Amino acid sequence: MSGALRVFADYRGDSVEEADVVVVGSGPGGGVAAKELAESGHSVVLLEEGPPLTPDDFELDSAISMARTMRESGLRTTLGTVMPTMQAICLGGGSVVNSAICVRTPEFVLDEWCERYGLRHTTRADLDPHYDAVGEFLGIAPTPEAVLGRRNTLFREGCDALGYASEPIQRNVRGCRGSGECFTGCRARAKQSVDITYVPAALRAGARVLTSARVEQVIVAGRRAVGVRGRFVTPFTGRVTASFEVRARAVVLAAGCMATPVLLQKSGDLANRSRQVGENLRFHPGVAITAFFDDEVDPSFGATQGYQSFQFLREGYKLETLWAPPAVLAVRMPGSGHALKNRLARLPRSVVWDAIGSCNRSVGTVRSRRWGDSPRLSWRLHRSEVSILSRALYTLTEIAFAAGARGVMAGVQGVPEEIHSLDAAQVLRNKDFNSGDFGTGGNHAFCTTRMHGDPARGVVDEFGRCHDVENLYIADTGVFPRCPSVNPMWTGMALAHRTAASVSDAL
Repeated sequence: MSGALRVFADYRGDSVEEADVVVVGSGPGGGVAAKELAESGHSVVLLEEGPPLTPDDFELDSAISMARTMRESGLRTTLGTVMPTMQAICLGGGSVVNSAICVRTPEFVLDEWCERYGLRHTTRADLDPHYDAVGEFLGIAPTPEAVLGRRNTLFREGCDALGYASEPIQRNVRGCRGSGECFTGCRARAKQSVDITYVPAALRAGARVLTSARVEQVIVAGRRAVGVRGRFVTPFTGRVTASFEVRARAVVLAAGCMATPVLLQKSGDLANRSRQVGENLRFHPGVAITAFFDDEVDPSFGATQGYQSFQFLREGYKLETLWAPPAVLAVRMPGSGHALKNRLARLPRSVVWDAIGSCNRSVGTVRSRRWGDSPRLSWRLHRSEVSILSRALYTLTEIAFAAGARGVMAGVQGVPEEIHSLDAAQVLRNKDFNSGDFGTGGNHAFCTTRMHGDPARGVVDEFGRCHDVENLYIADTGVFPRCPSVNPMWTGMALAHRTAASVSDAL
């Protein structure tokens, strides 16, 4: 039995579907849930607001790429502490445009989740079988030496010189060519994104996949979720057309930690007896350095993010290598005119490395707006956690000089535009910075529909079941109770794998 993938051109008017399960969102969580439920013998409809993309749609021009693949053309930001945050809108969701990093949340973090949030079945031992299942299906493995490139191996050399632990990043790729194009879409189709892995598997098992389908309401009867309704939208423009409705015995929301709470809010403040829907928004705010070397580095070659260090994880930050299109890097560079041109000319002899912070005291909210579908995001970097980012930048600078760098740009207000010695970098350790001094970005987002063992303090239980509404489940990173301290995709997929089993058992 095989299902069908529908695109905008297939729709001829209003539509009504029936299924055992409707899954909203085709990203990492929704793709896993749809595939597992379809293979368990249930009829499944998977809904995605964005279109499917092919390598012909992937543009190296970052402005065009973001306009096609990102909500608000990649220009979404938070209020309060202003920070860019990007969420994808296409079949496969964020897995299409992320850098394929797969990390299991550390045992000490999961133990803290269990202790703080009344969870009994979310230890590493509980989740490892689900990590294993996802890892085997996607072929998750460490980045091989052949596609690291100097940008990644210089990081390793700097860590080795300082005695800091580092390792190749595990990634969901097969046959990576080291093209460094992860953020604009893998034209080689080496990245095992959800649109070419879990969605086709769901289709083979009989699932129906409707793209360009924006869900606007969860339908309830009493305390039971019985389906969803929405409208078809034209790709890239979002212009609404005909309506659709999917009636189902169970509803799985996997639209992401910003879209899912908005959908619940627009469905009559659904599943919110705890008053936690849209609360507790957390990020891994990221900072980065650009380091310049005497010799050619050719940073465009190599896995986009191929090396990492967990050395300082318990101190609140994780270190990674990074690459992005030069147009994106230029936004972070100081100066204009000839000064900016000269800095860009040094890119072939440069590396970019980043750090993500576990800032659990820095929280915000997601609120629906009266008009439109873009949420109002408020978030503030807590004063007590500013030092996490400055220490992380110092550590990256330290590694760069240990690897032989001649200069480092940290991109922080009150710090010299270019640092030429470790002594000069001490300002990153000693200065009392403000939250607005950093050029941060936060694409790892979570906690807006958090799990909690107490229904009065959380939206779902640890199996993704909504406390207040029968047959309603959530399978995206909104269910995380706190920052995972590492890249969240694999954990979100592992939890979705477990939630799918819970849904199947309940049907």
